[in-house]
Amino acid sequence: MKFNVSQLKGKLAPLVGVAIVLAVLPVIGAPRTWILYLFVFFIYLIMSTMFNLLAGYSGLLSLCQPAFIGLAGYTLVIFTWSGLPFYLGIIAGGIVSALFALLISIPVFRMGGIYFAVGTLVVPEALKVVFLLWRPVGGELHGGGAGYMVKGVSGITTADTYMMALFVALASVLVLHYILNSKFGLGLSAIRDNANTAASSGINVFQLKLLSFVIAAFITGLAGGIFYVYQGYIEPTSAFNISWTMAILLATAIGGMGIEEGPIAGTVIYVMLHFMLAKYAGISLLIQGVILVIIMLTVPEGIMGFVRRKRIYSSIFQLITGRR
Repeated sequence: MKFNVSQLKGKLAPLVGVAIVLAVLPVIGAPRTWILYLFVFFIYLIMSTMFNLLAGYSGLLSLCQPAFIGLAGYTLVIFTWSGLPFYLGIIAGGIVSALFALLISIPVFRMGGIYFAVGTLVVPEALKVVFLLWRPVGGELHGGGAGYMVKGVSGITTADTYMMALFVALASVLVLHYILNSKFGLGLSAIRDNANTAASSGINVFQLKLLSFVIAAFITGLAGGIFYVYQGYIEPTSAFNISWTMAILLATAIGGMGIEEGPIAGTVIYVMLHFMLAKYAGISLLIQGVILVIIMLTVPEGIMGFVRRKRIYSSIFQLITGRR
């Protein structure tokens, strides 16, 4: 896949500049609240960017992201309980998530459209039951279900997890940009518009969809591993919870699905809602669902799609009237 370096410099140089500023914040002693908010932002940005790759560009409405997050978390636990470094557990979690995506692609890729979405939605629930019954490392359980503390991370500071999340978030944005500016991305765009036409044009639809599914699973798994290093504890009910799916859907829909900058704008707003609704924990999912429906009805193209549309209309108006 060819990549235009000049495009990277022109379009993503500001992003790199922002990343440098964000990386300096823990060093200069920024308030701990800022670091926490930004950490959460990075985690959700990684997940929504990968969901955008699947639903926005590959035509795969995958709802099994909690499966990748939970598997990565439990892989981290197994590694740390085995005396291995936590960072190897994070990488292994991404690999396990990718391999699991490869495995479930065999049955779920036989489904299409809404059936694919429903089929992937069932996967995290099945894994939740498995991990409620199975004790992957034995030993003492903590809390309800098969909950475990993550060993060997007591010395890891919030600043450390912040930096890891920042690095992976930047990598996820760069990966998406790389894909979209390559033949791979052109193929995905053709598949999204019309899979049958793309196939008749010689595009290997199955291969491209599978590759994007595995890439998204790997990077989402990395985010899950970093999150559980920060949290220090994992249990099945929250690890494989549908709330992850709702968060990713909401962030992507708010920003604009199928728009490269969409997840960034959407995640900013979602994280603000996340902390604002924290005191309404019992009904926060309901409130988020209502917000998602309102956005889909009023601004179906998302914030960035709305901004783009306004820019196009403004450009057309200026062209017609001769104004600048």
